[in-house]
Parts: sequence; structure tokens; C-alpha cells
Amino acid sequence: MDTWLAAAIFVAAYVLIASERVDRTLVALLGGLAVVALGIIDQAEAFAAIDLNVIFLLAGMMVLAGALGRAGFFGWLAIRAAKLSRGDPFRLLIILALITAVLSAFLDNVTTVVLVTPVILSVSRTLGIAPGPYLISEILASNIGGTATLIGDPPNILIGSAAGLDFVSFVANLAPITIVVLGVAVLTLRWLFRGTLQVPDERREAILELREADAIGDARLLRIALLVIGITLIGFLLHGWLGLEAATIALLGATVLLLVARIDPHEALREIEWSTLFFFVGLFMLVEAVVKVGIVGGVAEALARAAGGDVGVAAVALLWFSALASAVVDNIPYTATAIPVVQRLTADGLAAQPLWWALALGACLGGNLTIVGASANIVVANMAARAGHPVRFVEFFRYGAIVVVESMAISTLYLWGRYLT
Repeated sequence: MDTWLAAAIFVAAYVLIASERVDRTLVALLGGLAVVALGIIDQAEAFAAIDLNVIFLLAGMMVLAGALGRAGFFGWLAIRAAKLSRGDPFRLLIILALITAVLSAFLDNVTTVVLVTPVILSVSRTLGIAPGPYLISEILASNIGGTATLIGDPPNILIGSAAGLDFVSFVANLAPITIVVLGVAVLTLRWLFRGTLQVPDERREAILELREADAIGDARLLRIALLVIGITLIGFLLHGWLGLEAATIALLGATVLLLVARIDPHEALREIEWSTLFFFVGLFMLVEAVVKVGIVGGVAEALARAAGGDVGVAAVALLWFSALASAVVDNIPYTATAIPVVQRLTADGLAAQPLWWALALGACLGGNLTIVGASANIVVANMAARAGHPVRFVEFFRYGAIVVVESMAISTLYLWGRYLT
């Protein structure tokens, strides 16, 4: 009975989110609370499922990003990016996508989009163009870039811990394919957005006359914020050596910035996207119910049985299934559920490397299929909606599906050529 109830609530919530007829935060919270009220999971399980590392990481980075915005940094970066592109909209898309992908590889993609989204909104206003294509490209680039390293995307952190794979292993095995996937994705987006990437000639000429320095509103705050954020980013890179989680580092950085820059905490808290945080709260509870009743695990186990001892079949099936499942369930809980399946397959004698990399590629790149497929997607969607430029579920799917199919096809060829021949 619990299995059917959990499935029904999950599907209903997903349909409502996709239809956008009801606010996604309310839907997620209602779904999460419903599985508790119906006894599918108890309150302790529901609250334990809420990943506070994600919640507090987002909150800390939103405070830091808010200080940068108040100082005028994003206006400066917007003008700089626009001038580098010389007002060419496609060149601008490439610049912003590359910035997002690189930052996502060496930080985490959620932090990256928190910092980059205001830049895109600002430069779009400056050029007088719709930000939709750039926001969609940012989401896709963040998930692709985050695939390249151990710390770029949460699924990779889970896989690295379970498989004993270090930072260098991820770079050596996933960075090459990530570069190829990113290049193909950018070219695809250029074609898909060919009718919308247009800037009036007068705007192109006007952008070259702008001065970056004029965008800086508070030079002192900017210097302090950049210093604190720089130290915070170093802390992310050294979090394993420091023995601290990313959320602790982000909150510490935010607190130090408020103290040193003498920012009113009440003003800083208004910069936090509370609707985004509570969407995650509801989603974590809802997904925990789906995982507990065995829906995700049962499907994954069936996949393991279907492989029949063939590592090639297992790796390719795991790759594509992970992409589809991550787009629906969210790649973090899915990866946590799929790891034991991979461990069982390797214990049965199948080669470990193809399976681990298949899981990483599928889980990370599959997040590009839907607007709720990865944490970074949801953050961008909520920030954009708050700015009056919502990214619609169906609109994103129309572009994300093409990029994901391309990504999976390229990844299939890569896995087969490097590990299975």
C-alpha cells in the first residue's frame, strides 16, 4: 500500500510542478508533508532526509552573492563580458557558458549558478535581450562542467567516496569527455537559439562605450567581499584536508563577511532565496519516501539482473538509466541508491571502472533533462522567476532533452572505446 501511495504522490507532485499551475515550492512541501502525514515515512526520517549541507551551502553562498551584487560586481562583470563579446550574442553565450563550466568543475555547480545567474540577468538588461537562452545555457553548462571533477557535482562526491576514487582519477577519466560534450552542447545551442540571439546595432555600439568602473557602487565592500569569497573558495578546494563540509565553509565565509563589512544581518537575509530552500526541503522528504518503499532500488536491481554478467551491457544500460532516473528523482538520492547496485555488480566479477564512470556520467549529465533534474537547475529557475524571467518546465525540456541525448550518445561511444574494447 505504501508503495502505491508514495508513487501516486510523487507522480502527482511531478505533474503539478511540470504544469506550473501551482507554485513549485508549495507542491514540493505539500508532497513532502503528505508522505509524513500518511505514515509512509515518519517525521524523524523526513527531517533526517533533508540534506542540510545543501541547504546551508545555498544560504551561505546567497549571502556572499548578495554582498557582491550590492557592491556592483555583477554589473561590472556584465559589462566586461559584453565588451569581450563586442555585443555579439553568440560569442557572449560561449563566454558565459565557458565561465560557468570552468567554475562548476572546481567549485560545485550550485555555488557557481548562484554567482553567475545575476551576471546573466544584468548583461541581458544591458544588451536589451531576453535572458532565457543564456539561463538555459548556464544550467546545461553547470551540469556538464560539474561532471569533470570529484567536487564539481554531488553525485561525484558520493561515487568517489564509495569507490575510493580521488580528484586526479576523476579529472583523468571524465574531463576529456566533458570537454567534448560541452563543445557539442554549445554548438547545438547556437543552432537551437539561432532565431533569438539578436542584438540591435545601436545596443552593440552603446555597449562598447560603457565603462566597467562606473558599475562599482561600493569599492570597499567589493574588495572585502572578493577577499572573503576567495578564501571561501580555497576552503572548498581544501575541504577534505580541513575536515569541514562545504556548508560550514560557506556559512563561515558569510558570517565573516557580515562582521568585517558591517552589513546588517537583516538586509543580508533578505538576499536569500527562501522559496528555493523550502523547495529542497519538500523535495528531500518526498524523494526519501520513494526511496524507502523501494521504487528506485527495485528498478535499479532489475537493471542489474538484466545485465546478465556482461559489463558492456551493464555499463551502457546504467549510463542511460541513470540519466533518465536522475532527471526525475534528482541525481543525489538516485546516486546514493545506485551505488550499492554497482558494488554488487563489481563483487560479481564485472570490471569496476566502466560502471563507476557510467554512473557518474549518467547521473551528472542526466540532470540536464528537466528543470528539476539537478539542484543547480532549481536554483537558476527560482532566481530567474524572482527577477521576472521564469524558465518554464516545457521550454527547458525542449532544449535539455536534445543536449542530454547528444551527451549520452557521446558518453556511450567514450565508454565503449576506452573501457569496453
